[in-house]
Amino acid sequence: MPLDWAVAADDRWHLPSKEAAVRQRRFDGTPVIETRVRIPDGDAVQRVWCVADRGGLTVIEIENDSPLPFAVAFFGRSVLTERSPSDVQIQGIELPDDAITMPVAHHTSIRVAIPHGPLPAGVDPHAVSLASLPSGATVADGWVALTDRASRIDLPDVGLAAAVTAARCDLMLAGPVSADDDPIGFVLDVGELVRCGDEAQPWLAEIVRPLEAVARGDDPQLPAALGAAHRIAVLAGDRRAARDISNMRDRVSGRIPAPELKPFSELERGLSAGRFVASVELCLVSGCDLLPMGMPSAWLGVNFELHGIPTSSTSTVSIAVRWHGERPAVLWEQTGDAQRLTAASIDSAWSSESRTGESLWDAPRSARAANLQVSAGQLSITPQVAPALPESQPATEGASLDLSSICSDADPDSTSFS
Repeated sequence: MPLDWAVAADDRWHLPSKEAAVRQRRFDGTPVIETRVRIPDGDAVQRVWCVADRGGLTVIEIENDSPLPFAVAFFGRSVLTERSPSDVQIQGIELPDDAITMPVAHHTSIRVAIPHGPLPAGVDPHAVSLASLPSGATVADGWVALTDRASRIDLPDVGLAAAVTAARCDLMLAGPVSADDDPIGFVLDVGELVRCGDEAQPWLAEIVRPLEAVARGDDPQLPAALGAAHRIAVLAGDRRAARDISNMRDRVSGRIPAPELKPFSELERGLSAGRFVASVELCLVSGCDLLPMGMPSAWLGVNFELHGIPTSSTSTVSIAVRWHGERPAVLWEQTGDAQRLTAASIDSAWSSESRTGESLWDAPRSARAANLQVSAGQLSITPQVAPALPESQPATEGASLDLSSICSDADPDSTSFS
């Protein structure tokens, strides 16, 4: 049974489920949800998250982000509170009989909670200490740390990183897609769970039948699924299974062409979180080729990092990009089996088999279409009519990009997930 809430502000009752001025977001893609409801001179803010404390609780925090006090009502199901609810009747709304109301002073917050199991005998549901529970921000940080075990994407397009985190969080909560409905999606989902910290051995037997079902298929993501399966077998310590999967992958590699790389703005998340994450990571590192789609214009002059992106089933790469004028300086580190790295779409002459190193790449095509100039800490872009570029200055830390003056014809790499 859902829990509903309403806010008695200075002007009237506000029912968030029916209000127009409601904004909702996930904290960095995690299952910590914030809902803001417009009230006079501010917002009523609800944050919801779950903790494992005391047998499991769903915590609901109400913050009064306004200069005036208000009252909040909860109804639909019983909740735990830290103090007894108010017995003062507030006019202007027909509340159900099970509703409780609580005052919230200006710029303060209160918490209530829904227990995931029965309360111990003798516990007063209206005298439960909730202030010591982890905050929503702390819980969100824990989820991000968990998903970052697989890989971490720190890009100028923050929406992309949040979408990957959300996919992994939802996967850990709901489990993989059905193997009968989507065998490849199931294997990719399991691969993501293992990358996020699940034990590989229990999953190894689960992926055998889905792999057999699609071994002769032509799904573009079959090679990625076989790579995920090989990684699971290696982590499980099953050399025979790893060898069999490797042989299957070799047979498939010459038969199925590489998946088409799509701009981030065209990536769609379906039922399988693993399919979505594999598509995103392929756009960042394709095999051993770094940034295969080039450098989107929104990234010009902005430092960014990628951590733990697979280059094979037994290796990953992490890179950090810093800018020297219009040229990106890349630092990299490989883990596992070292691969020959390239960046064909940015600097076709560059390659390296070193485990760690740094290099100054050529200016990306997007940068060649514009003159990057720094003044007063602001990075501006001016279109160039001549192919030659005047010497540019290094971008200052924290500089931002104004790309509105670049036409789409001069910017073939422009992408955004936001």
